[in-house]
Amino acid sequence: MTVPEAVSAIIPEPDPAPPVVRLAEGLAYGGDYNPEQWAREVWDEDVALMREAGVNLVTLGVFAWGTVETANGVRDWAWLDEAIELLHRNGIGIDLATPTAAPPSWLLAAHPEIAPVLADGYREPAGGRNAWCPASPVYRRYALRHVDALAERYGRHPALRLWHVGNELGGGNARCHCELSAAAFREWLAHRHGSLQAVNEAWGTAQWGHRFGAWEEIAPPLGRHGAPNPGLYLDYERYSSDALLSHYLAEKAVLQARSDVPVTTNLMVGAGAQVVDYASWAKHTAVAANDHYTLVDDPLREQDLAFAADRMRGIAEGRRPWLLMESSTGGPSWQRRNRAKDPGEIARHSLGHVARGSDGVMFFQWRASTAGAEQFHSAMLPHSGTRSRVWREVVALGANLKALKEVQGSVVEPARAAIVADDLAGWALQHGLKPHRGLRYGRELRTWHRALWQRGILCDVVPADADLDGYDLVVVPTMLVVDDAAAERLRAVPARGGTLAVTYLSGVCDRDGRVLTGGFPGAFRDVLGAWTDEFYPLQERERTDLDDGSDVEDWTERVHLDGAEAVLRYASGSLAGAPAVTRNGIGEGAAWYVSAPLAEAAVDALAGRLAAEAGLEPVVDAPPGLEAVRRVGPEHSYLFLLNHADTDATVAADGHDLLADAAVGPETTVPAGGARVVREAVRRARE
Repeated sequence: MTVPEAVSAIIPEPDPAPPVVRLAEGLAYGGDYNPEQWAREVWDEDVALMREAGVNLVTLGVFAWGTVETANGVRDWAWLDEAIELLHRNGIGIDLATPTAAPPSWLLAAHPEIAPVLADGYREPAGGRNAWCPASPVYRRYALRHVDALAERYGRHPALRLWHVGNELGGGNARCHCELSAAAFREWLAHRHGSLQAVNEAWGTAQWGHRFGAWEEIAPPLGRHGAPNPGLYLDYERYSSDALLSHYLAEKAVLQARSDVPVTTNLMVGAGAQVVDYASWAKHTAVAANDHYTLVDDPLREQDLAFAADRMRGIAEGRRPWLLMESSTGGPSWQRRNRAKDPGEIARHSLGHVARGSDGVMFFQWRASTAGAEQFHSAMLPHSGTRSRVWREVVALGANLKALKEVQGSVVEPARAAIVADDLAGWALQHGLKPHRGLRYGRELRTWHRALWQRGILCDVVPADADLDGYDLVVVPTMLVVDDAAAERLRAVPARGGTLAVTYLSGVCDRDGRVLTGGFPGAFRDVLGAWTDEFYPLQERERTDLDDGSDVEDWTERVHLDGAEAVLRYASGSLAGAPAVTRNGIGEGAAWYVSAPLAEAAVDALAGRLAAEAGLEPVVDAPPGLEAVRRVGPEHSYLFLLNHADTDATVAADGHDLLADAAVGPETTVPAGGARVVREAVRRARE
């Protein structure tokens, strides 16, 4: 049971929080640049147009491994040398990627065994994204060899601002089930649990008589089994995340040995469970970076964006800005119907990320490709060129970001509300034999975030290990699994006078996926003063009424009071008269339990009551559709006002609008679909 040290998935402790990374003079602006896709004469036009648009940073070389290393050990640096020098002469900084997301075809042909294997034994063919197994020593040897050559050549180039490891790690290879992965998994289990007996105990292998008598008997989840052991499944998710993080750290170590330039990688943080545990990954990056694409059929795209940005701020621990590494100027290429953005959405979405903590706006990609899988993906310079609306908006956005130069390095003022989001809980909820196998983790996360967002209340979306002391309201949606330390931090919220709101299917299991006995939700029933003995999932198209006139679908529970009071009760069905929403007063604090997925209006009403109880107020008093967020720097505070409505909105603001370069106050009108960023006359201090 040995695994080569080079592919160990055992993760060291992260370094202390690094200082704020300054990527450009002001906010970073640009996108992925792929000069290798174009004839040399196009490059001069590219950099001229970049300067016109205000681009000051580009991501270079993401998929260029095979274009540089054209055969084993044979490298053609000339084109990359020329591209870097051209960008440097034009004052454009470089986020240089290690191109290891795309193993070259000669490597895949020589070593097809590096490709990941799916649970059914199918080995992924060449041509996809991240077509490599993180447990493969062959892949890692070739990858680190190329990274070392890249770092040796460019690690001290004056244009280099950031190292960018791979691309969306886990996007295409989040799980591998090959024999190498199985061996690495067993090594990881031995490190995590300490003994085979501890593994058996954690996974409850006495169930169905599946006790393991030797490490070699353990394999990753394989086949199409509809009833995997939840402990095995959760540990394989943990291992898979750590295996990919281990590869990131291996590349990072090679880069740091030859360069002092900060290192990061682009995450894919959004609603729901992520492909890996990004909250743990962010601690190993110099600047937390995210790729975010809205769904074109989402009626609240701006709230999805806000949720992702608030979650990025949560995993960056709010102490430093983060970076929007990728977004789109229009339709992406991977959705069912890839609709263009409406006029004004590019700027409003981009400023939405900046308002919530990003120190830049980056897109995929600079120039729209004419061939390849992403030939119809939108770009800063679209197929129609500079005559297009998109180009005009890209140039205007560059001017806006330049006007916001002084905002760089500031941070979002501290939120007093938090929603706890935990990838492990999401993995646990969505797989295996659950009382309701159709529930999705992101549902309640966005529901409760939307309710606070629409009230203008700033809310951090924080991981399960976050420090909660600064929050007066903490919402815990469907956090099925929880460890003792996290449960203790959550139970402490009402004890110190705060408000805790826990929803159905939270605190039911420990971190190994074992059910906590004595009544649901086991980890929280004492602080809630209420408990559940039976789950009543509703059938398709079945509804149950509540006594406030609303109804619920999908899920209900038989709740018993044990010190709490019933705020809402079920009004129909077999649970008629039983509590549905409860409140337990604890000194000056309170703990609430929500045993069902409430309708939107009911969530809004309850969120209003929770906010009032916690003493929370909106950032500003604004009409519906007007989003307000404040960033705070050492000398000034900045009020971002984004109008998502189709009518003008007037709001109290006093200071200087950086976008219009004009004084405003005591009120300002934000045009429909428009934005204001006001340097406030009186600085709002960080609390």
